[in-house]
Order: sequence, then C-alpha cells, then structure tokens
Amino acid sequence: MAIGQFGPALEQALKLSGDTREKAGLIVHADASLIGKIARGTRKASKPVMRAVIEHYDDGQLSLAAAADVTGGAFAPWLDNVDLHRASVLFKTIEEMQEVLEASGQAPISKTNEQITDAERHQIKQLLMESVEAITALTHLAAVICKEYSFSWLGTWKEHRAELKAKKYLK
Repeated sequence: MAIGQFGPALEQALKLSGDTREKAGLIVHADASLIGKIARGTRKASKPVMRAVIEHYDDGQLSLAAAADVTGGAFAPWLDNVDLHRASVLFKTIEEMQEVLEASGQAPISKTNEQITDAERHQIKQLLMESVEAITALTHLAAVICKEYSFSWLGTWKEHRAELKAKKYLK
C-alpha cells in the first residue's frame, strides 16, 4: 500500500528532470534505496528529506504533496486526472472563483453561529466548499504558471511572504 502523495510526486520530479534515484539520494544525503522506497510509496519521507527535495526541484507539485502528507490531507491535493494545460487551468480557476462569488452572495456570514438556521448553515457550508475548490484551482494555476514560464515556486512564495510582512499582516 502506498504511503501519501509525496512518493509519486518525487517519482514524477525525477522523471521530468532526468535525475536518477542515486542523484536524488546525493541531494538529500540518503542512499538510492531510500529514495526508491519513498518514490514507490512504501516508505514515508521525513520532513528533512521532503525539504531538501523541494528546495532542489523547486516544484509546486512536490510542495503540495509534502503539505498534504504532513497535514494528513488538509491542503490542496495535486490533481492528476485533469487537463493541466495553462489555459485549461486558468478557465477552471475563473469558474471556481465565480462560484465562490455566487455562494458568498447567498451565505449569511454576518450572523454568528448561534443566529443561523439549518438552511443558512448549509449556505455557509456551500461557501466553504466552493472556497476550498477555488483554493485548489488557484494553487494549481500558480504551480502551472511557475512550471510553464520558469518562475521559482519557492521564490514566488518567499516574495509573497515578504509582501505580507511589509503590509504588517505577518510578524
């Protein structure tokens, strides 16, 4: 039984880069057999191994897979059975964002949890689910744009965090 999403994402990164498991092992200071076990999904990657691989390959799919594994799936999953062409991802993202806007117009979020009816709770849940779907679409859009146009995935997030800090949204 496969463990998590990181192994298949690592296997994909190795395939795309043309790197061998031996080379990946050198990158993370582990032997090729450990890399093979992680890639096949028979061994869970440690956080230091995940971090080293993510830093080396600078790939959105790897980052999402690591986040999913570390959080037990409480993060946007990498979608592998969809058209990931940049235009298709953009159109789907726009559709998902429109659904969030539509749901936000119906959800009574000005009310507290104690004030809402069961029907209103359902509307708020719909907004939540549409928001999570949009987050997944937006995350894929960012990853696809980074890969397609050779932007750094890690650099993009570093720049974003710096902007948030400059605006005093982060300490």
